[in-house]
Amino acid sequence: MRDLYDTLPDVRDGLTRQERVVLYVLHETQKERGGRDVPTTMLWGRVCEYFYISPEALSAMLARLGAMK
Repeated sequence: MRDLYDTLPDVRDGLTRQERVVLYVLHETQKERGGRDVPTTMLWGRVCEYFYISPEALSAMLARLGAMK
């Protein structure tokens, strides 16, 4: 049942739980780095502490969320 909740978008903003975690980890890592860009590999390693996502799926999610290269 938990997997279902991870993939359903929230009615408030349309983000899934996984997308919300990725944005949170990205924000926290940017703060640690003094506002500098976060390499995708660094972000992937930190996101995998919360849930597993393939590097390709993370890149696709970041593109969907509007992350810039």
